[in-house]
Amino acid sequence: MTKPPPGPPPVDIGELVRAQDRLTFVYLERCTVHRDGNAITATDERGVIHIPAATLGALLLGPGTRVTHQAMMLVAESGSTTVWVGERGVRYYAHGRTLTNSSRLIEAQARLVSNQSSRLRVAREMYAMRFPGEDVSGLTMQQLRGREGARVRRAYREEAERTGVEWRRRDYDPEEFSDSDILNQALSAATTCLYGVAHAVIVALGASPALGFVHTGNARSFVFDIADLYKVEIAVPTAFAVAATHEEEDVPGETRRRMRDALAAGGVVERCAKDIRRLLLGDHDEEGGSLDDDAGVVRLWDAAGGTVAAGQNYEEVPW
Repeated sequence: MTKPPPGPPPVDIGELVRAQDRLTFVYLERCTVHRDGNAITATDERGVIHIPAATLGALLLGPGTRVTHQAMMLVAESGSTTVWVGERGVRYYAHGRTLTNSSRLIEAQARLVSNQSSRLRVAREMYAMRFPGEDVSGLTMQQLRGREGARVRRAYREEAERTGVEWRRRDYDPEEFSDSDILNQALSAATTCLYGVAHAVIVALGASPALGFVHTGNARSFVFDIADLYKVEIAVPTAFAVAATHEEEDVPGETRRRMRDALAAGGVVERCAKDIRRLLLGDHDEEGGSLDDDAGVVRLWDAAGGTVAAGQNYEEVPW
């Protein structure tokens, strides 16, 4: 009898917390990340904290982090997405795995983005979500970009008036984070948190971060698409609030803490999961249904249309 591989068996995906019901993100830096049972531990000179892996959406690992094999194994089995980021969390390096075994969502995404008509329809729908009550179905992409630019500029002006923070323009250098003023630092940190959460939900659902509809040409184009749905609502007010009340020494840390609260209060993870499914599956999506109804089932593509069963010797099949 064959012996099972050493170590605890992986958790069945059907038993894991759904992407839309998970926590937003945890950012760690300058610590050792390990495993204690079903929890991720972070250890530094101040002590040890425990993070429940099965309920975690995104684990953002910053500079100075060391991760053990056991920790990454638990994160992978739990379907949490690990994103390796740079100093103060403003540079993306790599990400982890998906929460689903189904290719349904990414196949739908590939079909939609590969056809100009369907891609335009999804892009318009994304813009329509930012202009509730307005008909944008007849606008060109150029007109939609102009409307969006005006909306963002208006949001900056309104937040400046609300908080009393002087607003000039978006100005930052990814290579020299601290050279920016406090507001631009807070905007960069807030946007990075939002990107991390959007990335985690996209990957957890089994979609592609690269296949964007509005953005294109980048490995995270779809991440930028989805994050833009909530940026003005969540990231911009949070950044202005930080700039209005916080001193310069720990702008990124304070911004991340406030973003965690704002993301949770706004139900962004749940909304993000539902919005992605609606955009990619449309009327074919079953509300609350699982993308893993056929988990573990592998089929073969057939040029005549549809699929055929795998695990069969087709040399023996009469033609």
